[in-house]
Order: sequence, then C-alpha cells, then structure tokens
Amino acid sequence: MFDGPHAPELSPAERRARLRLARSARIGPVLFHHALQHFGSARRACAEVAAAPEAEIAREEANLRRAGGQFLVIGDRAYPQALAAIPDAPPVLSAIGDLGLLARPALAMVGAREASLAGCRLAAELASGIGAAGFVVASGLARGIDAAAHSAALATGTVAVLAGGIDQIYPLQNARLHADIARGGLLLSEMPWGIPPVARSFPRRNRIVSGLSSGVVVIEAAARSGSMITARLAAEQGRDVFVLPGSPADPHYDGSNSLIHDGAILVRHANDILRALERPAIASQPLGESGRKRAEPGVAKVLAALGSVPTAVDELVRRCQVSAAAMAEVLLALELEGRLERHRGNRVSLI
Repeated sequence: MFDGPHAPELSPAERRARLRLARSARIGPVLFHHALQHFGSARRACAEVAAAPEAEIAREEANLRRAGGQFLVIGDRAYPQALAAIPDAPPVLSAIGDLGLLARPALAMVGAREASLAGCRLAAELASGIGAAGFVVASGLARGIDAAAHSAALATGTVAVLAGGIDQIYPLQNARLHADIARGGLLLSEMPWGIPPVARSFPRRNRIVSGLSSGVVVIEAAARSGSMITARLAAEQGRDVFVLPGSPADPHYDGSNSLIHDGAILVRHANDILRALERPAIASQPLGESGRKRAEPGVAKVLAALGSVPTAVDELVRRCQVSAAAMAEVLLALELEGRLERHRGNRVSLI
C-alpha cells in the first residue's frame, strides 16, 4: 500500500507528520493506518488529532542519531517491503546498523528462552545454513534459541527486533550480542527511545519478526510460549511455518510437535526450508543425522555414564571426555530415539 521500488519519496512534511502521528497518545498501528486512509495524509490527520509535539520527535531523533541510528517511516523506500504489507505494520521503526539487510530475503528463527544445549546447537547450525543460502536471520534477541541464531548468523546477516526502545538492552546477558548486532547486523524497534519492554510489547515485537520474513522456523516451543504466538502470527500473515521436531515425551517440544500435527513443515536441515521456498539447495546433511555419524564413537561412553538418575550435562562431558558439541549431538540422537529424558538444571537421564 505504501511502499514499492518505484514509489515516490515522502515529502519531508508528510514524513514528519507520520512520525508525529505514530508517536501520538492512544494511536497504535491499526488506528494510524485508519487515520491515513480517512484523512488521506498524515498532515491532515495531525491537524485533527492531538499529535505528538515536534519537540518530542526532535528529542527522540537526536538520541537515535547519537547512537548511529535513524527512523524508518512507512512510505520510505528503505522500509522493508514484506513488513509494509501486513495490516498492522509499524508506522515507524528505529534502526541501528546495516539497512541493506532489509533488502535481502529473511527467515525468522524463534524458540525457547530456556533452551537445551542441543536446541541451541541445532539453532546455530540451521542459522549458518540459512545464512549460507543468502537469507538474513531475523529473531527477537531473547536468550536461548534467539541468541544462538543471531550469533551464528552475524557473519552472513542478522536482524534483531527489540520489544523495548532500541536503546533498551534486554535481557542484560545479551548486552554484547546487542552491541555486535548494532555493529555488524541490524537492530529494529517500533517502541520510542527509552521505553523499557513490558509484557504486551513482546507479541507486538513477534509480529514484526514474522512480518519481515518469508517464513518462521520454530525450535523447542512449549505449548504455551511466545514462539507459538509468533507461529500463529506468521500463519495469519501468510508466511510458511517450519518446525524442528522433538521427542513426544519432552514438554519443551509440545508446541513444536503440535504445529507439525496441524500442518507446519517438518524440518530436518536447511535444505528442507530452501526447497519449500524454491531456493537452491546447499551442501548439507540432516540436522541430528549429520551429528549422529560424528557422535557415534561417543554414544557407548554416554550410555555407560547415564542411568535413571538425572546427571548434569557438564558432568557427562567431563566423565566421558568428549567436547560439549559432541555431547549435544549424542544427547540429541538419544532424545530423538525416545531414550533420553531432560530435567531442570540441564540434567538428563535414560528412559
């Protein structure tokens, strides 16, 4: 509606009016778009509503520019095309980093905050494969699966969408990753500068993550989780939903497995996604299967060290004298075979 490669540039006056309208009290994305349709322009709308004062916009813009960022207003040529097409597209985005990433195809990756080591390993492998195929990896900069995907995709391109203002680092443990993405990827937020994230901000953030993307990849989603919200939003936006399956006995995968049951695309490796999106395949082996071959020499050691009593994964690594990566692959293979149970505190036992 607003964007396109041949769309005319917004006039400076209209662009400023859209910023003021978007930052007005009690005007969210849906009402913003209704106002544009009703009045024909943000300039006319601002004359009829209590629009945010120019001084407020100037302060926020100054803060953003000092951080090396800028506004993206819907209607700008740099505003991402896929996102502009959703009904509740954010009227304004704050951006810090490489705007060129928004011109490339993107895939979203989401999953558990309290992710297993194996889940994070799989997320990193998949993000690397997706990146090698030319996709930007989009996610929400949460801990767990999000962080693993962002970290693995830094070299090929990653976009992090924040639930609070673009200056708000959340969670604090991702402070370095936040800084790395600002330098080598792209940070985006629809929230004003200085606004901390609150519960209702996360679903709003999730619609942007999926809206930027051709599809959403779900890893380790519980039945009631933010990942399930993102998957639902993706389906409503007409995006494909891809899911890595897990053991039916593991509650961490209840949501993931239910998505597959309801028609989501089961993923074994990056090429499953690329084929679905009609993209060229990359040299790859199935996730889990490729690891199985490398992990086979360590399986006997792990089985000997495991029993019905939960054991810390770190202790298994020391006891079996294998790398953490090899241990993750062995445990994943056992889990997919239905022989392994996971417990709180990163502990595992044989079933």
